[in-house]
Amino acid sequence: MGSSWIVVAFCCLGQLCADQRLKPQIAAPQLATNNPTLTTVALEKPFCVFDSSLHPNKSYSIYLYAMKESAGAMSSLVTEGSSKALDSTFQQTHGGQLGPYKAAAFHVPSCAAPPRLVDAGDVSKVSDVLKQYLFRVGDDGTCLYDPNFLNVCNPPLAPGTTYRFKYVLVESTEGIVKDQTLWSDPIKTRRVKLPLQVDTWPGRRSGAMIVITSILSVLLFLLLAGILAAVSSAVMRPEGPSAETRCTPQTAQPSDPRPQVGSE
Repeated sequence: MGSSWIVVAFCCLGQLCADQRLKPQIAAPQLATNNPTLTTVALEKPFCVFDSSLHPNKSYSIYLYAMKESAGAMSSLVTEGSSKALDSTFQQTHGGQLGPYKAAAFHVPSCAAPPRLVDAGDVSKVSDVLKQYLFRVGDDGTCLYDPNFLNVCNPPLAPGTTYRFKYVLVESTEGIVKDQTLWSDPIKTRRVKLPLQVDTWPGRRSGAMIVITSILSVLLFLLLAGILAAVSSAVMRPEGPSAETRCTPQTAQPSDPRPQVGSE
């Protein structure tokens, strides 16, 4: 039962070959829950999108570009000059503010031999299967600060920010753009909530609940005030006379008459 939703999701994802989608798509909720997050966006890889542009005797790669929507259409080109793929980095574009940056480079997904659905039922293989179908933008939190990092840097995205993404087919040897998708629809990362904005109540508050809560609070206050008053009264009450100070009537005992010795 635990893997049934994965099988269903992959069946839906298998329609990529028929849809021939021309722009990156955000991953289906069945494949990537909590998507987007504060700093990441999971996208479906471009299965069967560039098959008509592939030459059997050449090697190709897929470049994924990202940019903030505020960069504008004038900065959306992903080529240098006429045909060479843009090699701009996250730092050079201020995180996509000035234009697109290369967030990833990977092999062209095989439409003819996708990951086997049988493997989706194996808990030990689910993670690898999902990695073949999906790519998570913003998933590397260390590449910006590692001086020895030489690969394409995919640092975290900015919270509460709208991005667009594009897949580009590039000939690996010369870096020439052979084909590309349209820019994706705007995708916004989640916004950070201030502590005062976080609703810790299990459900939404209604007017009746507010009234009931107020009444119970007043009753609790009155109960506590009554208990405090009773305790204070008991502590401040003066004590009665003790047994030692209590006066008891005593009968005077006559002293024993002593014989007087007369003088001779």
